[in-house]
Amino acid sequence: MNSINHTRRKWLSLGGIVLGASLLPNSLLAAVSTPKPRILRFRNINTGEKFGAEFLPTKGFSPVALKKLDYLMRDKRNNHMHRMDPKLFLKFYRLQANLGLRNTEIQVICGYRSPVSNAAMHRRSRGVASNSYHTRGQAIDFRIDGVPLAKLRHAAEKLNNGGVGYYPRSNFIHVDTGPVRTWRGS
Repeated sequence: MNSINHTRRKWLSLGGIVLGASLLPNSLLAAVSTPKPRILRFRNINTGEKFGAEFLPTKGFSPVALKKLDYLMRDKRNNHMHRMDPKLFLKFYRLQANLGLRNTEIQVICGYRSPVSNAAMHRRSRGVASNSYHTRGQAIDFRIDGVPLAKLRHAAEKLNNGGVGYYPRSNFIHVDTGPVRTWRGS
């Protein structure tokens, strides 16, 4: 009889939970079951400009937010803008998730680079690719305060998509949406 009471109690408890859940408003149930959006925050270290907006992994940024990011990521040498690849921002969303971070400021060293700027930099340094993904709006050089560069590199490489450049002496990581590859710069 004692085992029958335990089984009966379990079923009654389960019934109470189901009944209680059915009385909750649908909006509350949706809030509990839906992952919280992450705010992606960027600061261009060359201009001091900041931008942050809600990012949803299934939808990305709104079109208005993407236009603001194109402006934030513009070429610092001549103010030329280019549409940035939205897949870059999904990478940053996943990077933050892999690192256990939320709403952390991403310091942008370089986003878009015009072909003219890239050619001038390529002439001065063999470390600048002549066909850089920066010129296509598909690359960002960045760092995050308080996160060791080696840890950022490891997290970016674990994504296993696009390029990851590690520049410890220059204190930044390069990520792009090109083919999977890694390298170490200065």
